[in-house]
Amino acid sequence: MLDLVAEHAPYRAELQLAFDRVLDSGRFVLGPEVEAFEKEIGAWIGTPHSIGVSNGSDALLLALQAVDVGPGDEVICPTFTFFATAGAVARLGGVPVFVDSAECCYNLRADQVVAKIGPKTKAIIAVHLFGQCADMDPILTAAKKHGIPVIEDAAQALGAKDKGRQAGTMGTLGAFSFFPSKNLGALGEGGLVTTADPDLAEKVRKLRVHGAKQKYLHELIGGNFRLHELQAAFLRVKLQQLDQALKKRHKNAIRLIQQIQERWNGLFPTAQCLCEGEKATTQAYSDGSILLPFSCQTGEGGHTWNQFVIRVLGEGKRDNLRLRLSATGVHTEIYYPKAMHQQQCFQKTSESFNGAEKMANQVLSIPLALEI
Repeated sequence: MLDLVAEHAPYRAELQLAFDRVLDSGRFVLGPEVEAFEKEIGAWIGTPHSIGVSNGSDALLLALQAVDVGPGDEVICPTFTFFATAGAVARLGGVPVFVDSAECCYNLRADQVVAKIGPKTKAIIAVHLFGQCADMDPILTAAKKHGIPVIEDAAQALGAKDKGRQAGTMGTLGAFSFFPSKNLGALGEGGLVTTADPDLAEKVRKLRVHGAKQKYLHELIGGNFRLHELQAAFLRVKLQQLDQALKKRHKNAIRLIQQIQERWNGLFPTAQCLCEGEKATTQAYSDGSILLPFSCQTGEGGHTWNQFVIRVLGEGKRDNLRLRLSATGVHTEIYYPKAMHQQQCFQKTSESFNGAEKMANQVLSIPLALEI
């Protein structure tokens, strides 16, 4: 799906210099490289507080800890997402309350989020899936009305915007991942927590070092969630290339959409955003139809294309296309073959989610560099 050797080749020398700089410093955890990266990425996102952490999963965990999610607390989140979204809630003893996702952009249904807020709701996790922001306004409005914090799971959406607002700046806290396959990927693991609240930022900084601001004096029960100097140094190099990289991904995505339209008769799933439960205005498609990625956001940065996800309609049609592509040497991936409510560890609910279950059977991610 992604040739990491080729991706790093243009600035290999800069990465090697960064390695040498860290090696010569003798500082390997939470040093000047991390501090510099936090300032630089914070300025790029436009957030006053950025805290580098060990990975994206831990970023979510720390964000939830910062707003005091604990045993029995309910946290609303989509069922069609990566495991870490719900897993972080469960690790703290919380209860994930799932909502379905919209068939337009794969993001969580804002109307269902609003409907499921209850007396035990402690937080909402709005996931910005595949590089596109969720429909934030109705979620933020409802959360403010009920005094509930909103955590943006922006692991796949660095640089994405909703009505001009950057992912990770709209909610109470944002959580990012720098896994190597992300648009800004480390050469290993890394993550980030963002917030405009100085008190929450201070709390996260304590939590990432076992709850201590001063060594051996522990104010909170935290853990070892520190970002390494080497990864911060690598990320600083790659951050300088991020704007250009995002422009290239956008260009490749538009080209690929045009090719699929022309050669596979690709069709858009809808003519309008369905995140708030609107009914689709499209015709019924036949088995084998290929539905293109749909962008609910307009303007620059509406979609950052962390994944290019199509849908193939009809029982077994997605898997047949995957086999055909594999036979020609094209690697594909399925994000995600099962929704969270279908996972063994979360099968305590009998609730069904038609949108998510349909997506799990139909979605296919293909490389942006693919020539159809």
